[in-house]
Amino acid sequence: MANVKLLDTSTINKIAAGEVVERPASVVKELVENSIDAGAKRIEIEIQNGGKALIRVTDDGAGMNREDATLSVRRHATSKLSTSDDLQRITTLGFRGEALPTIAAVSKFTLQTRRADDELGTKIKIDGGKLQDTHEVGCKIGTTILVEEIFFNTPARLKFLKATPTEANKIHDFIIKLALSRPNIAFRFINGNRVALATPGNGKFLDALSAIYGTELTDSLLTLKLDDGDLMLRGYVTKPNILKSYRSWQTFIINGRVVDNRTIAKAVDEAYKSLIPKTGFPLAIVIINVPQSSIDVNVHPQKIELKFEDEGRIFKAVYHAVREAVENKNESVEHDLTEVAAPPETPHFEQLNLNAELQEPPPKKNFERKKKIKDEFDFEKNLPAAKSQKFSPPEEISKPEKISTTVEKIPPPEKKSTLELEPIGQVARCYIVAQGGTDLYIVDQHVAHERILFDKLNAYAERIPAQGLLIHRVLKFDSREAELIEKNLSLFAELGFTLEPSGENEFRITEVPLDAADTDAENLLRGIIKEIFDGLNEAGDIAKKIRQSVLATTACKAAIKAGQELNLRQMEILLNDLSKTAHPHTCPHGRPTIIKFSNNDLAKMFKRT
Repeated sequence: MANVKLLDTSTINKIAAGEVVERPASVVKELVENSIDAGAKRIEIEIQNGGKALIRVTDDGAGMNREDATLSVRRHATSKLSTSDDLQRITTLGFRGEALPTIAAVSKFTLQTRRADDELGTKIKIDGGKLQDTHEVGCKIGTTILVEEIFFNTPARLKFLKATPTEANKIHDFIIKLALSRPNIAFRFINGNRVALATPGNGKFLDALSAIYGTELTDSLLTLKLDDGDLMLRGYVTKPNILKSYRSWQTFIINGRVVDNRTIAKAVDEAYKSLIPKTGFPLAIVIINVPQSSIDVNVHPQKIELKFEDEGRIFKAVYHAVREAVENKNESVEHDLTEVAAPPETPHFEQLNLNAELQEPPPKKNFERKKKIKDEFDFEKNLPAAKSQKFSPPEEISKPEKISTTVEKIPPPEKKSTLELEPIGQVARCYIVAQGGTDLYIVDQHVAHERILFDKLNAYAERIPAQGLLIHRVLKFDSREAELIEKNLSLFAELGFTLEPSGENEFRITEVPLDAADTDAENLLRGIIKEIFDGLNEAGDIAKKIRQSVLATTACKAAIKAGQELNLRQMEILLNDLSKTAHPHTCPHGRPTIIKFSNNDLAKMFKRT
């Protein structure tokens, strides 16, 4: 007797359902994509109990006649492919001919459809893959599919579904992505008798985005644009101070298809590196159009993954487009700190923008004599980056001589700003409290100074100024660390760290960056090496990772610390320098530097409104 047997149709369909239908969100994805392919302009999705009890998808698309409707629920029956050659030029979202039969195999399934030319429509009812009824019915033009009691005949699969809110959120997230990929279609999502999402379907992308995320977010968007031959990239990202703790609000659309792609996600992460925390994700909507022959969508049964002919080209395109948008290269280096200030998370307040009004000198009565300023503040010890309003070039620095602490008056700006940020005082010797107009600002002094130092160090085209150590330190590393240092000795030297081999896996530190001269050289270098190795599992240029880690850690160690008392003059200089940095909104590790409380926010907190 033969051991190899042909499986029956019911078992085959249930196996296929395991690949195509993982959860209710998979059902919604397949049905809505079919509606899009049918040319629908309005699509309504309704769910109950997170989609476990009921999923209804209604569209106003082309509909089907009785013959097509009957064939549509059979495996590998599709109107979107004729031969295998068509796989190289797929323009529809669906093409495998598996969605409807596999969904029907694990649910109580009802299909109702009518074409515009037909007087009556067709209704088909299937329970667990078994056809129950097919008959004509009066219905509106388009298609409605009802899926009830998903996995009722596969209790093991049902057991592994998540809680109702989790499943509902998965569906919600995917409908958002589909709505963003098709702003010309009006989507309406009903979750438990409540309208959770509705888009206008007027073809305007920003209107769809505003309907989903609100106008406050769309006001903070940065535009992506890149054309590289047959590759066209468009989209939006947010400023680095607007983050979520999850990646699901990032949407990647390739030739109109919503996909999950590690290459694009990694390129976005790399572009935001040093600007956001490792646990945060900015909004990113990346829309890429490439020749259909350069991608393969027939990789996964759910069609959520694809392969690019040239992954490196896609990575570079996304990285450069996002980086240029975030760096805002077309604008002045001067920043309005009120614009880059982050809102407190609870309660939620709108974003800010900071101006060059910080350049105006403080009232003359407070700063009449340079000697008084010098006596109040030892710049070399307490605020290295504020030695003067412009950073000293390497040739002006003599080592190890004492650096001059003479401070010149800050010249007034060419144009006086309408908004003035004036330091009021210090809280917990950690936060600077400032006033701008009728609004209140709180600045983390350590984070702000860290950003100032990082940008200062990063601006050096040549070697970063270094200071020789009076007592050299000999450090021992493990073999991996020693190999990394030995291969990059010249790079470390350019960044201010002069290291000399002194034995097996040992190195002598003879120089450290000038701004970090007062820090513990051993702990500083070991912290940098740890940062580098923490990021080695990520793709990218090792030289860039070393530079990033060295500059970020050096800036962090050299910056003024929490608990250090500042006077008003020092606060004024710190805010002034912060406004001149390239990215004043966050430190190199992604923490926010400044938070704003508007007059209205304060009124709400004190229940005045």
